[in-house]
Amino acid sequence: MAYDEGLAERIRERLGADPDIAEKRMFGGIAFLYRGNMAVGVTGDDLMVRVGPDATDAALARPGARIFDMTGRPMRGWVVVAGEAVAEDDATGAWIDQRHDFAASLPPK
Repeated sequence: MAYDEGLAERIRERLGADPDIAEKRMFGGIAFLYRGNMAVGVTGDDLMVRVGPDATDAALARPGARIFDMTGRPMRGWVVVAGEAVAEDDATGAWIDQRHDFAASLPPK
């Protein structure tokens, strides 16, 4: 499955030159890892975001968000946001910032 390279590029621009960020191909898309922990990514046209277990319900209440489930086992703490819900840079940026809040709380790998 190909992924939306335009969305990936917008993520790169938002993350800037942060030396703690690495890119890795995963899930047929691309993931951005913060200090070795997957934090945000693109699969197909959608944005994957690691929000953390405590923020899952609030994240799911936002437009376009659904639980991350690629294998029939939903992953609490992760959401997928429909591509059309992150078509604007402001919406994408808000999700990326939320990802950072949780990922920064994790120990480096």
